[in-house]
Amino acid sequence: MPASTEDQPLEGRFDGPEHRFPLRVYFEDTDLTGVVYHANYLRYMERARSDMLRLLGIDHRDAIVSGAGGYAVSALTIRYLRPATLDDMLVVVSSLTQLRAATAHIQQRVMRGDTILTDAEVTVALVGPTGRPRRQPPAWIAAFDAVLVRGEDQA
Repeated sequence: MPASTEDQPLEGRFDGPEHRFPLRVYFEDTDLTGVVYHANYLRYMERARSDMLRLLGIDHRDAIVSGAGGYAVSALTIRYLRPATLDDMLVVVSSLTQLRAATAHIQQRVMRGDTILTDAEVTVALVGPTGRPRRQPPAWIAAFDAVLVRGEDQA
């Protein structure tokens, strides 16, 4: 029997240039005190970036399989401001802030309601099968350009 629409996983959406990815905190995400373990915020942000690529029409899996390359995190700065806890509903808000030939800079915030829990600046680089950076395909640049936050749009 095919899965119903109710059985589909949570998906993100674009709200203007911002990508919003909802998620729930499960027991496996927490430590013994019920607080989200710090490394799990990185997993949440990775899921959001993967969802963002999918919504932009970038087939990351096909690019990896075909040898065109894949994105790797090349730099990350993160600030933990408030803890998330078991069963919290969170949203990862991602904004593309800079685009270069081989890299993209993305601001990512993990939010609970209007409260910023974690704030990160992530640089991803497109790398080929040998691990060397390579230029992003023109179609990908165009897709990213459509959601790029420009000067006055940045908070």
